[in-house]
Amino acid sequence: MLKRLYIRNFTLIDELDIEFGGGFSVITGETGAGKSIILGALGLLLGQRADIKSIKSGADRCIIEAHFDLSRYDLENFFEAKDLDYDAGDCILRREVTISGKSRAFINDTPVALATMRELGSQLVDIHSQHQNLLLHQEDFQLSVIDIIAHDDSDIADYRASYQALVSVRKNLEQLRETIRRDSENEDYLRFQLNELETARLVEGEQEELEQEYDMLSHAEEIKEALFGTDELLSGEQGAVQQLKNASHNLESVKEVFPAIAEAAERLESSLIEIKDIADEVARQSERVDFNPARMEEVNSRLDHLYHLQQKHHTDSVANLIALRDDLSRQLSQIEGGDEQLQELEAQEQALTKTCEAKAARLTKVRTQAARTVEEEMRKRLVPLGIPKVRFEVEITPKPLSADGHDKVAFLFTANSSTPLQPVAQVASGGEIARVMLSLKAMISGAVKLPTIIFDEIDTGVSGKVAEMMARIMQEMGDHDRQVISITHLPQIASRGATHYKVYKEEGAQGTVSRMCLLDTEGRVREIAQMLSGSDITEAAIKNAQELLGSASSKSNNNKS
Repeated sequence: MLKRLYIRNFTLIDELDIEFGGGFSVITGETGAGKSIILGALGLLLGQRADIKSIKSGADRCIIEAHFDLSRYDLENFFEAKDLDYDAGDCILRREVTISGKSRAFINDTPVALATMRELGSQLVDIHSQHQNLLLHQEDFQLSVIDIIAHDDSDIADYRASYQALVSVRKNLEQLRETIRRDSENEDYLRFQLNELETARLVEGEQEELEQEYDMLSHAEEIKEALFGTDELLSGEQGAVQQLKNASHNLESVKEVFPAIAEAAERLESSLIEIKDIADEVARQSERVDFNPARMEEVNSRLDHLYHLQQKHHTDSVANLIALRDDLSRQLSQIEGGDEQLQELEAQEQALTKTCEAKAARLTKVRTQAARTVEEEMRKRLVPLGIPKVRFEVEITPKPLSADGHDKVAFLFTANSSTPLQPVAQVASGGEIARVMLSLKAMISGAVKLPTIIFDEIDTGVSGKVAEMMARIMQEMGDHDRQVISITHLPQIASRGATHYKVYKEEGAQGTVSRMCLLDTEGRVREIAQMLSGSDITEAAIKNAQELLGSASSKSNNNKS
């Protein structure tokens, strides 16, 4: 419930601080006095877009702050989820807009995103302006009315869980079909590539070995000549090995009589063994090296083939070619197994579709029962509102499965027994639509806990007894532990309010400003008298106003008793 509203430097309001009570309240004032300014300020608290033009001339910022009693809203989970302080007795929403265009939103003095304020505000205040009558054009609004009366929240939640699973499977199915289609178009090319790589019989490390062998074969004569010459120098008749043998023999012959040379003799013997081993290795390698043009051509051909594959597939190693080969093999395996996977997903889709259709059918049954209740309730409410021959029906027709089931809802209306039923938004007049919307909200308010409801001139196009009946409906809504505020130009409605606020303009040193005040009994009499007779208040108008207030008070007490 809205307890207090504070506005500073917003359009024509320099400062406003006013408290609100529960039940049914009314706001009156001449056209242009600033009633729409109050709604605009509340709109900012509900997350509407800010405009620096709304800042009062000469001010650097505007501030709108509202205090709410949340004790009947069950919003603890919302505050916990958003990590916000929770005070059921006094929740503060504040919005600040600076002349630089910056806008800040606060909930209980904690900065929040505008979306968070909008989410909370939608659960606290419902402003019903004339443009909201356009909701009757929207199928989802009409369906939501039926669901509220049907109390089918659990059925809807159960259905939506299955429907989301169906949507997910359908998405996967669509992606798989697209993948299969795309892969099928490339299957022949993929098989050609895989066959080419498999035929190549790729071995990791092969390229490096072949490149080394090719270098050796291309320098075979040079290598052979170097090895042969070295072999001669080491193993020839006067080669290094023979010379070292002779030297070693000489030292061995004297080391017994000349011990000082013993160590040198041992070192020479070791060197001789090492040189002989080297000479043997050179001889062996010399025998292995041979110029082989056929092998050289074979190695060159193999390397050319590997280089060609790497260039074709934009890679630089046999290892990458092997990885590409394995990936192509996996792709083709997926194509071959795609049909089996497709069949599995199609079976899941069929099963989930049947489940959703069964749950949607249950929703249809519950909604159909609720539709009959809505029809009866709306006729009861609209007849006293000056539409004695009204016919109101709820048409439920099937549509493809969606997030809300497969029901298409339309409210059909006619004010005359001889006129065929048509969608209410197409055939009802402005006054009739206002009465339909008021009846719908009154009906809904009996089924759920609605937030504070503000009716902005819902009485447009009506007068006399019909206006009195509309006032009675709003009064009854407020009597059931709810807060209803009506902005009105009609004395029949103004007289029904438990509290009465007046919006007016005042000329001051800084220009025109809008004010709002709570009227006492005498002030209410004069205000309603002015609504009855215009600017010149007559004694007859005052007497009539007193009678209206007395009658409203009497009827209110009778209703409560």
